[in-house]
Amino acid sequence: MAIDEMVPGDHRCRMVWRFVESIDLDPFYEGIRVSDSQAGRTKISPEILISLWLMATLDGISSAHEIDRRCQTDLIYRWICGGVSVNYHTISDFRTAHVEKLNDILTSSIASLIKQGFVSLEEIAQDGMRVRAAAGSSSFRRKPTLDELHKHAKAHVDQLEQERRQREANQDDDDDPPTRTRREAAAERAAREREERIKRAIEESEKLRDKKRKEEDKAKVRTSTTDPDARRMKMGDGGTRPAVNVQFASDCQARVIVGVEVTNDGTDGGRLPPMLDQVEDRYGKRPDIAIVDSAYATKAAVEQAELFGTKVVSTVPRSDQLRNHGKDPHQRQKGDSDQYEAFRDRMADPEYQELYKKRPSVAEFPNADCRNRGLTQLRVRSLVKAEAVALWHALTFNLLRMIHMGAIA
Repeated sequence: MAIDEMVPGDHRCRMVWRFVESIDLDPFYEGIRVSDSQAGRTKISPEILISLWLMATLDGISSAHEIDRRCQTDLIYRWICGGVSVNYHTISDFRTAHVEKLNDILTSSIASLIKQGFVSLEEIAQDGMRVRAAAGSSSFRRKPTLDELHKHAKAHVDQLEQERRQREANQDDDDDPPTRTRREAAAERAAREREERIKRAIEESEKLRDKKRKEEDKAKVRTSTTDPDARRMKMGDGGTRPAVNVQFASDCQARVIVGVEVTNDGTDGGRLPPMLDQVEDRYGKRPDIAIVDSAYATKAAVEQAELFGTKVVSTVPRSDQLRNHGKDPHQRQKGDSDQYEAFRDRMADPEYQELYKKRPSVAEFPNADCRNRGLTQLRVRSLVKAEAVALWHALTFNLLRMIHMGAIA
């Protein structure tokens, strides 16, 4: 039997393929050039690689090696490949190499839902989750140690380059050009990458030190030599581990993810205005209402959001002073701006208090679903690559919602 006959007609892999076929893939094909004058294998179609990662994310698979194995043994993944040979290295590189294009896919797919009337963007809800970074706790070092490590790493790179030049000089009299073994090439590449990571760790350390006022606090700053973008954050279980902060904004009507941001800020305060700007940049419409928890409702964030026309719906932070003296937190307090006073007054209205109850089902549901599909620990390093992983999860979540809404036949 043909593989296509063995795959059920209603299997979700066919939904994945139909979704990928509806995407504008011209940006992916722009980098592919056909040439009959150079040797090389045929480029793998982007439809196949996109479908593989969407299918793998649906199955909770985050390992390129595992996808490679399934492409040889699993019926569904063989059906997606359609007889095309793939390898884990190509699969792994594709995951993080097209962040801008993945953002374009997210934007175009949501724009299509807006056109069909599924998404209104009148109300959005935002929530963040801390995802374990691909860095060990022991990789965090202070500035003096980083300087010493960088000196040794640079010396190692120089030594390998000197050895390579000596080998080339010894082979000058040979007819064959000098060659390197795979092990030698890998050793040089690993040494250069380590030296570059430590250099970036020093740069990140300087940025963090500049934010500190006291010298004793500056001396305590540590950054990771494995992933300089990672920060030690308090996790849901109360422990502290290297992590990044993944932010999702969801439309309250269709409950699809409309905005994605990845930062290394340990708190959610201040993340609302950038997300509102992102949504407006993507779709040309600023949400009328933003539903967030109290961590987002800082005075600066509320004032900026309200100033540009978005009403913030959240619980009013109850400071110790208000709690101890029995003051009404919905009344204007000393130091409040007009925008923050409007926010306090709004949240005294039972209508908006009832609206706030929608937040868990809109904002927390995507986070929980993505965690169940493997977004608990990253296998990649740097914020850019972490954003790519978050975008794969957002696209996969939206795909399931589109199937549920009937947006994909």
